[in-house]
Amino acid sequence: MKSIYYPANERGHNDIGWLKANFSFSFGPYYNPEKVHFGALRVLNDDIITGGTGFGTHPHDNMEIITIPIKGALEHKDSMGSVGVIHSGEVQIMSAGTGITHSEYNHSKTEDANTLQIWLFPKERNIKPRYDQKNFNDVLKPNQLATLISPDKDGDALWINQDAVFSMGDFEPGQTINYDIKIPGNGIYIFVIEGAAKIDGHTLNKRDALGVYDLSSLTIETEAQSRLLLMEIPMM
Repeated sequence: MKSIYYPANERGHNDIGWLKANFSFSFGPYYNPEKVHFGALRVLNDDIITGGTGFGTHPHDNMEIITIPIKGALEHKDSMGSVGVIHSGEVQIMSAGTGITHSEYNHSKTEDANTLQIWLFPKERNIKPRYDQKNFNDVLKPNQLATLISPDKDGDALWINQDAVFSMGDFEPGQTINYDIKIPGNGIYIFVIEGAAKIDGHTLNKRDALGVYDLSSLTIETEAQSRLLLMEIPMM
């Protein structure tokens, strides 16, 4: 098993007033040749969006785009005709495929929203664009991982155009999580949304991450009340 440690305090940062962004990988004004991607994971942006503001209409193509609100909600509108609001506990996914435009705004006029925006390189290029979202509050149970995203079109998770599996869970201190790689050859990127956890000799705190590859299973031990996001992805 091999691992790469991504401490929160070494992320890129950009503050333009209405948006305070932390970049796990090179993005926009932040470029680090050692942090361009981890396998198929290209972007992990931790955004704080001021009330009444947001991202105007802009284009994407050939990327799998996942939005996970941590606090607050986002209003979404796109060129496919999808219009909606994504709340904390919900997950949104888009296959940009041959090309889409969309906008995202803080649903609140007064309160900040905090969201994770995640991009993965697609498995198949130039597919028909699509949009989906789902509420996972009923399956997010204490001390259990819930599968949010999967390449299985017939499962309960959101489908993704990639051999990737995303899981999330809230754990009490002192829990041991045993995770088996679902797709042989995949790596896994563990992002601590809240709390603290020990993995492969590393203690990860809030917003720290660890990318692990060349493995078949992984053990995580929580050291505080924690919310963990596990992204199992192809190593490219």
